[in-house]
Amino acid sequence: MQIADKYSPRQIETKWYDYWINHRIFHSEPDQREAYTIVIPPPNVTGMLHMGHMLNNTLQDVLVRRARMMGKNACWVPGMDHASIATEAKVVAMLQKKGIEKSSLSREEFLKYAWEWKEQYGGVILKQLRQLGASCDWERTCFTMDDIRTEGVIKVFCDLYEKGKIYRGVRMVNWDPAAKTALSDEEVIFKESHGKLYYLRYKLEGTDCHLIVATTRPETILGDSALCVNPDDERYKDLPKDARVIVPLVGRSIPVIRDEYVDIEFGTGALKVTPAHDVNDYMLGEKYNLETIDIFNDDGTINDKVGMYVGKDRFDVRRKIEKDLTDAGLMEKVEDYTNNVGYSERTGVAIEPKLSMQWFLSMDDLAKPATRAVMEDEIRFVPEKYKNTYRHWMENIKDWCISRQLWWGQRIPAYYLPKGGYVVAPTAEEALAKARAKTGDDSLQMSDLRQDDDVLDTWFSSWLWPISVFDGIRNPHNKEIDYYYPTNDLVTGPDIIFFWVARMIMAGYEYRHEMPFKNVYFTGIVRDKIGRKMSKQLGNSPDPLDLIAEYGADGMRMAMLMSSSAGNDVMFDEALCEQGRNFGNKIWNAYRLVNGWSVDASLAQSENNRLSVEWFEQRFSKALRDIESDFASYRISEAAMSAYKLFWDDFSGMYLEMVKPAYGQPIDGKTMEATRTFFDQMMRLLHPFMPFVTEEIWQDLEPRKEGESICVAPMPRPVEEEASVLARFELAAEIISKVRNVRNQKNLPQKEALTLKVIEDENYPKEYAPVIMKMANLKSIEIVSEKDAADSAFIVKTTQYFVPMAGMIDMEAEKERLQKDLAYQEGFLSSVMKKLSNERFVNSAPEKVVANERAKQADAEAKIAAIREQLAALN
Repeated sequence: MQIADKYSPRQIETKWYDYWINHRIFHSEPDQREAYTIVIPPPNVTGMLHMGHMLNNTLQDVLVRRARMMGKNACWVPGMDHASIATEAKVVAMLQKKGIEKSSLSREEFLKYAWEWKEQYGGVILKQLRQLGASCDWERTCFTMDDIRTEGVIKVFCDLYEKGKIYRGVRMVNWDPAAKTALSDEEVIFKESHGKLYYLRYKLEGTDCHLIVATTRPETILGDSALCVNPDDERYKDLPKDARVIVPLVGRSIPVIRDEYVDIEFGTGALKVTPAHDVNDYMLGEKYNLETIDIFNDDGTINDKVGMYVGKDRFDVRRKIEKDLTDAGLMEKVEDYTNNVGYSERTGVAIEPKLSMQWFLSMDDLAKPATRAVMEDEIRFVPEKYKNTYRHWMENIKDWCISRQLWWGQRIPAYYLPKGGYVVAPTAEEALAKARAKTGDDSLQMSDLRQDDDVLDTWFSSWLWPISVFDGIRNPHNKEIDYYYPTNDLVTGPDIIFFWVARMIMAGYEYRHEMPFKNVYFTGIVRDKIGRKMSKQLGNSPDPLDLIAEYGADGMRMAMLMSSSAGNDVMFDEALCEQGRNFGNKIWNAYRLVNGWSVDASLAQSENNRLSVEWFEQRFSKALRDIESDFASYRISEAAMSAYKLFWDDFSGMYLEMVKPAYGQPIDGKTMEATRTFFDQMMRLLHPFMPFVTEEIWQDLEPRKEGESICVAPMPRPVEEEASVLARFELAAEIISKVRNVRNQKNLPQKEALTLKVIEDENYPKEYAPVIMKMANLKSIEIVSEKDAADSAFIVKTTQYFVPMAGMIDMEAEKERLQKDLAYQEGFLSSVMKKLSNERFVNSAPEKVVANERAKQADAEAKIAAIREQLAALN
């Protein structure tokens, strides 16, 4: 292999991804190694890659690739969610384009079309993730509606039913008129909406008086069963106990009831009660045995129960009824009003509260061990702030409506008997046996039973995901579930903490009696650089595949990592992609630079090169320890930045410059070997963040066998720490920087070799003199006891340095510069002394903090003394 002259991400990315796949680098089987497992949050089968996926999957891939290189048996299980509502909507739309209505098809015919759609269009997102470099074990790809997962879901439903945790009943549910299905509370998004508050006139029966009632939904008067006032409301104390009112337009006589539930402060203090279409009204209806009048069809149009506005859409009726009430003199007034309205998370339409026969899962018992696990840190949340969000929801949990009025999904395994009642069984054959036993009628046939038409909520399959991907529901003691479970890390967004994270924890303790994962890393929301949430509507969400095409997957990954930290929103700026690509280019050019050096094996290693190698070995080891600490605390963004700075600043900006041979000259073999070793180690350190460019260079560093890959090369380990090496080198680096500053201030040519004079003390790193001379371009370093007035001086820690400037500087300009420097140092010293003169600070602050302030004092005093000497010498 020969590395190309120019860095071209597109040319290397496909090559290496195909290589990894062909050699099954990402495939995992149980063995004697420690397992490291992540299950992908399964994207919807209808989904396309967006910026949120980019962030989430980049983070997962970094963790998995690092674990693989740490010698663990890393397994990242990919898969897709069947997304009942979204997929059924896609299939219905496809059929409508063909002139076919869902209503004209049998269930079997519709599902045939749905599976065809899934095979043709579904799963695009998993193919797109490959372009990002996702190192998933693609041979393990699962689908929440495949045979294994479906059998597991049905088994769990039957088990929970037998345990008495699943029940069927009429309840007030969140109804989605667009999808024509019930939704769980978690699938309802509340948004601030600008509407109207309508004040309606209900005539008090037998009088000419009216009671005024405020409502935001005047169309629901068609279902009114009562009017309610608070018994403590003085405005209604003279109302007869048996008072009745007439529903406006409808003409129905309804009772006036009294209940403390009514808020005296809202509106007029009188509440219309519509038990079929408001959850609180439903409770009042149950309490006072009120009639329940359901006025809506499943699609949100008005039904024929009242005989008014039949077939019209609910919002059209709202507009029409406002006019009709006004014309009839039954509208007191209308005000603008802002309130929170629930919308379907899937279809975006306003939810309609509706009484409906549904299946529910009782959550109280399931929630207890799952709450304890998080609150006692058995499962760790990163960041911790989400523990309180989780606890609040779990302590106020409601039963989960798990049935959906759809065809795409796992059909509920309940079978209704010809004379009433039902049985629950995993298969139709078992249901028939149960039905015969329950009824005592052995003549019953399969055709006598009718299976429930509803399917289970999609989340009822994905809550089992960490178990079901290893077939742990059907075969709870198979070797894979015993080896890979519990999984290690879950990376997800906080928006599905209730939908998915909490429920997976519940399922884990119910079916494995242990946690499903050890750590949950919550990502933030991806926003644009001015803080707006990315969306198609705003046009501020770039296509990730376009960004990958322009900047490369490695550049895109670095952009996501540089802009994110756990739990915080990501301020994404396309300029970061360019920065990421530039980093790849930096790595590439640095490698080409080193490759261009000729080696003379007979050359002895210079002291400069020996010191350089010694220093970078220690610097690299410190970075390794810092990065290990970052990963232990899930500071993944910080780890990426540490690796970035290590290569850009320390390796490329400092080390390579330190050992670079003079133009046309060779380098000694020992230093070249060390440099290539460092390059190998740097590539391995960077690989989890930038997999493609690191593989390309690692493969070129030395001959590799077919099938070898940096993906499974061991992550470098730090050498024994020698803190003094780094501390002393930092002094040398500052000296080099200060000499360069002198050049810039005095406009001295870089090629002109200078002399450096030193008044030596313990903080002069004389052992690094060879490095200082090369990097600062010095012809000599002289130890002196005093300085010349014409010299340009600077201080590093407590050591004074002077660059002879005889005949090269403007004396007046130099005095002015020194005066400014003196004023700054005196001001700094004053602020330090203010702290140290505060007895409370000195006595109560940690000893280390006080010692640090005293060190600042000593440094500032030394610098002030030196500056004053320089000024005196110039006068």
